[in-house]
Amino acid sequence: MQYLLMICGDETAEEHRFDGCGGWSEDMARAGKVRGGGGLRPPSEATTIRVRDGEVLLTDGPFTEAKEQIGGFVILDCEDLDEALELAARHPAAGYGSIEVRPMLGPEDFA
Repeated sequence: MQYLLMICGDETAEEHRFDGCGGWSEDMARAGKVRGGGGLRPPSEATTIRVRDGEVLLTDGPFTEAKEQIGGFVILDCEDLDEALELAARHPAAGYGSIEVRPMLGPEDFA
């Protein structure tokens, strides 16, 4: 099953933006666990789009105000939630921010 790891942090996490993952990404790739991922530019560079009553509405900035923002994401292929949680706990960002681990829907979920 695939799991999305959303790597989050508050404004103090900004100082870690160029730290890399301390070998975590390479370890996950060697183990065949990584299916995708990447870092995100700051929320100040976001644009939010909504369509209401046929009208396209654009807003500069993130879709919500929050103390923590998503700074990056990783998609892992794991046997189960326990494995996904164990691997997420090894990510360096877990030490200064938080990582939301969420199971992803597969094609079978839409049949």
